Amino acid sequence: MAGAGMKAGAGMADISPTVFPAPVNGSMSGNFAKGITDPMHARSLAVAGEGGGEVIFCVVDACMIPLEVCEAVKDVVVAKTGVKREGLLISATHTHSAATMAAVFQSDPDPEYVKALPPRIAAAMIAAHENLEEAEVGWGFASDPTQVFNRRWFVKEGQAYENPFGVLTDQAKMNPGNVSKGVSVPTGPVDQDVAILAARSKVDGRPLGLLANYSLHYVGGLPAISADYFGVFCGLMTEKLGAADGRNAGKPAFVAALSNGTSGNINNINYGVPALSLRRKADPGSRIREVAESVAKAALEAWESVVWKAHSEVVSEEADLQLVVRNPTADEVDQARKWLVEFPKDATGNYRDKKAVYANESVKLADYPDTMPVKLQMHRIGDLTVGAIPCEVFVEIGLELKKTTPATRHFTISLANGYNGYLPTEEHHALGGYETWRARSSYLEVEAASKILAALKGMW
Repeated sequence: MAGAGMKAGAGMADISPTVFPAPVNGSMSGNFAKGITDPMHARSLAVAGEGGGEVIFCVVDACMIPLEVCEAVKDVVVAKTGVKREGLLISATHTHSAATMAAVFQSDPDPEYVKALPPRIAAAMIAAHENLEEAEVGWGFASDPTQVFNRRWFVKEGQAYENPFGVLTDQAKMNPGNVSKGVSVPTGPVDQDVAILAARSKVDGRPLGLLANYSLHYVGGLPAISADYFGVFCGLMTEKLGAADGRNAGKPAFVAALSNGTSGNINNINYGVPALSLRRKADPGSRIREVAESVAKAALEAWESVVWKAHSEVVSEEADLQLVVRNPTADEVDQARKWLVEFPKDATGNYRDKKAVYANESVKLADYPDTMPVKLQMHRIGDLTVGAIPCEVFVEIGLELKKTTPATRHFTISLANGYNGYLPTEEHHALGGYETWRARSSYLEVEAASKILAALKGMW
């Protein structure tokens, strides 16, 4: 009802696999986890605005989530809550140690696990809606430049490397190695913002929920199922905000979620300095904790800067953009089939030569349609805008949206409402490099970033 003020609620559900070994995304090979280091969750924050609009954010511990799964989740949530579809945002954290949901490279999901996912993910979103209570909501921004580095570097003049298609003209190289003699400087900037959307009870001031956003690809290194630093961050924020000490006793639990920003070309390794210490290599969990602590410290600073409001509108808009697929030509498919014979699978059933890995992708892409739908969303909560793109979005795109928002501040959630691969800008496509190589992880037309930016700006 208009004038009734804002409401917020949070919910969480365990979505870990129960059958092992479980296929895991995040590698060019088909890898399997034998157990769980820490569980996978779906974490939700619902915010209802003055005037009746409601958005339910759901951040899922997954590498990527296919559109079909997201749509099936939304079917359940709409039927149970009545919230409009454009107000439902489901995103993947991009942990590289989660059970596979989308078939990419040589990792195929367990169909029974995927079939069981929609009601499990929906449970977190439904709980957030059912837990709505009178609330104050606000946003805050802080900075953590210590954990983000551009992972694409310019190849030095006179240097070259062969990409998986036999081409030697790529001018950018991903993850070139520390202090590499073959590269010069990073090809672009980073986004050091730690953004939060926060909610607290209007009645007793206890924290209800937190949606954070940081543009870091992932940390990684754990061999079993894990939520990576995203999950550790959520536990730390629960502790730092005093939400684990009984303040929520008898009431819905506080839930923190960390969404992935525009990190398509950003990771956690500074290739301009010598390699990481042996201690970190021997204990990857310590690196995850270190990064989570650093980002949580900034998120707490952002929380302390929030201007709390009990009366703000919540408005959501959604659009499906049809974009051209970079399908291989008939000649390219023929060449791919020859490479699959020349570089066969090994004893584990995986292609190891990169030419074969990408040849396999070309053969599979040949069956893709000429165009694919790309679901975009723009949400406004008071004077904050939040965009959603179903891609591994390059940082330049997120920075452009932050610069041009008509609101006071903005952040973008990547890997949201489906998965359409990497989203490099046209300039980065011209440079080449891993993120541009045609595969199920990178197949949208070269002009996709410009078209997506234009569509999102049209929703302001």
